[in-house]
Amino acid sequence: MQLLSSDLPNLMGQRDHLVIYLNGKRVVIASDDAALTLAEFLRSRQAKLGTKIVCNEGDCGACSVLVGKPSAIGTSLDYVAIDSCIAFLFQLDRTHVVTVEGLTTNGKLTPVQDAMIRCHGSQCGFCTPGFVTTMHAMVESNQTLDDASLRYGLSGNLCRCTGYTQILQAGTSIDSSSVPKLSVRYPDEPILRDFASLGPDPVCIATNTRTIFVPRTVSQAIDIRASHPQATIISGATDYGVSHNHGRTATTDLLCLSSINGLRDIYVRDNTLVIGAMASWIDIEHAVKSLLPEYHQILTRFGSPQIRQMGTIGGNLASGSPIADSVPLHIVLASELELISSRGTRRVSLQDFYLGYRETMLRDDELIAYVHTPLPRDDEHIKLYKISKRRDMDISTLTFGIWLKRSGGTIQDVRLALGGVGPTVNRIDKAEAALRGKPWTEATFQTAGRIAREQITPWTDVRGSADYRLALTENLLVKSFLETSE
Repeated sequence: MQLLSSDLPNLMGQRDHLVIYLNGKRVVIASDDAALTLAEFLRSRQAKLGTKIVCNEGDCGACSVLVGKPSAIGTSLDYVAIDSCIAFLFQLDRTHVVTVEGLTTNGKLTPVQDAMIRCHGSQCGFCTPGFVTTMHAMVESNQTLDDASLRYGLSGNLCRCTGYTQILQAGTSIDSSSVPKLSVRYPDEPILRDFASLGPDPVCIATNTRTIFVPRTVSQAIDIRASHPQATIISGATDYGVSHNHGRTATTDLLCLSSINGLRDIYVRDNTLVIGAMASWIDIEHAVKSLLPEYHQILTRFGSPQIRQMGTIGGNLASGSPIADSVPLHIVLASELELISSRGTRRVSLQDFYLGYRETMLRDDELIAYVHTPLPRDDEHIKLYKISKRRDMDISTLTFGIWLKRSGGTIQDVRLALGGVGPTVNRIDKAEAALRGKPWTEATFQTAGRIAREQITPWTDVRGSADYRLALTENLLVKSFLETSE
């Protein structure tokens, strides 16, 4: 895709406010309020106190609410649960937010709320609204409310007093067909008609301290990026929101990409998986279930469902974190990033993209558009590992990815990537050389493990000591051999 300056829109036609619906009522948001988190807005501006703020990091789910976005074809609203403490109003233009207060009709509890009472699923009650809204989101997406799906779907909701058993009993006792869909309570058509009437113009809101840009198209976004190169780029805000709540973000202009639908595509072409930078982790998780099962099992541990609904692959890769869970897979599969600007496009390998700790080669006028990942063929093997203190909702101690190609009993080629042992996710080239062309035996992998251990200099922190990370590196190489030999 070649984008020239002559193709870029004139941003004179723009809206200086956001439009959302809250429990069926239209709300216009302007000026400084546009930079509030959704949880702050609900509690301080709308007195919706059922939405609780506890961790303020998206970890506990007490602030979960339902957000309805127009479907891909624009004929309905698709509702998902998100953490409102790390979602910002400027991300939610043209959406319908439903809080726990908005689920009831004339004070009558929904079957989900009733089940929580019948099964004693609430004690102090602080976490209960989040569990209720998340279960409603599961019903909206037609998930089966059995024990396995509830354990997965509620993995982002914490309860410190009930012990979960009663909450799981409440969930499994619900007849999903008895739970009215939100489109019955709040008909889609009038809301969608109002959103359509807003037209294609971008949003530009000047506050007392900054300007917030919310483009609608890729062309608008790269034009704003060129004219405001110091603006902070916001995609899912799952990292930015945490930093904001801890007072660690600078007051800069903001370029929010969440309203651009053109960068959400996921497709396969010429045995290459192409993922738009604004594709959410939930969408990617579903897309790779059969294509890349190893990636799928890592993504199910990637934050919580609420976070995966908002977080994007572009934001994750651009952050440059050495423990980003997605990076090892994309490095060992030789992924390339398609970068766009008003000057055109360029492709760079992900391995070369990282220059240092949270430092990338992204230029001031560029955005990540797509991630191109060659899919493994029949004679190629992939293994991915995430080591953390908890299985769910935890930061990685170490991540490891291996791609290899073998012919009979010989390793033809191999790529290894380790995260959590340096300022970036590293290729372990000396260990690769110890594997390449060698026999497919446990002894070969043991030798490579010892060499990998000598090549890295990990740190000690609260998630593990340097010695622990060294032992993990050596052991995971042998583990990958055992598991790919089955």
